[in-house]
Amino acid sequence: MCISICFISSTVLNAQRKQYVIVLDAGHGGKDPGNLGNGYLEKNIALNVAQLVGKNLLQENDIKVVYTRYEDVFIDLWKRGAIANEAKADLFVSIHCDSHTSNAFGAGTFVLGLRGNTKNLEIAKRENASILMEDNFQDRYKGFDPNSAESMIGLSLLQEENLDKSLSIASLIQNNFALKLNRNDRKVKQDNFQVLRETIMPSVLIELGFLTNKNEGKYLNSTNGQNQMANAIADAIKNYISNIKINTLVNDVVEGNVLIDIEFKVQIASGKNMVDTKAYNFKGLQNVERIKVGAFYKYYYGNTSDFKAAKIAEGKANRKGYKTAFIVAFKNGASISISEALKL
Repeated sequence: MCISICFISSTVLNAQRKQYVIVLDAGHGGKDPGNLGNGYLEKNIALNVAQLVGKNLLQENDIKVVYTRYEDVFIDLWKRGAIANEAKADLFVSIHCDSHTSNAFGAGTFVLGLRGNTKNLEIAKRENASILMEDNFQDRYKGFDPNSAESMIGLSLLQEENLDKSLSIASLIQNNFALKLNRNDRKVKQDNFQVLRETIMPSVLIELGFLTNKNEGKYLNSTNGQNQMANAIADAIKNYISNIKINTLVNDVVEGNVLIDIEFKVQIASGKNMVDTKAYNFKGLQNVERIKVGAFYKYYYGNTSDFKAAKIAEGKANRKGYKTAFIVAFKNGASISISEALKL
């Protein structure tokens, strides 16, 4: 669907003036120290890095930084998400340090998703354990048990339409860790972190490295290590925002006309494996489209400019067995929210 507008739209002009709100969440705090590998305090390292990321970002005129905590205090997981939601944040970044009984090392970045492998599940359970320190957690989380695999499996995405954007910023962060800092790359992964489940914008959770690894713990506890990790995160965020601006501003402009192309698709699958889009691989669905986003491949069905047609396609995908299929929207090839697409 192409809409020709004979003036530069307010959306384009506003993008030039927009202030991007980034919420930085230092994990743990106060009575919750996080992991204590080699005697280091996760809560302190996470706070230091979050503050350094914020200091870097605030050098940009169009970035506003909001912290979930700026000192050593305990903040409920639900409240961290609420802070981001109330700030109408464009991005939520939660910063943590990892631990393991082995000598594991390396940095990893997580986005919200269905339960991954056993190792990812253990990380999610460990970070979600802060729930048990909150007042009235039974009421707030409606019986959610952070130590239960069954509870983890039952979690669902609140904002599926933000997944692609979350994967995009996560990939930028991971690339900086691996390529600029030469850190061991533990890749971008999906799992059920409660703090991500509470947000309604693109969100990532970063595991800076393993405090339980002697060398990595020493690095992360050092001024140099914290500065390097913080700069890598901040640079990725600035790159992400630049990409948003490009996707917003680069419309087909012909003789003063802005052409807007809106597409709806049904996302039926996502994963690291590249699968041939033949119908027999997708339960008979024809014309499946495959797009690579960071380290993941997204599989879409039912490309259309008509939202009603997209709903019909979603229903067909559901009947074929893709029970978690959902509709996504694109403007000129860039992912946007369903609500924005319907307004356009």
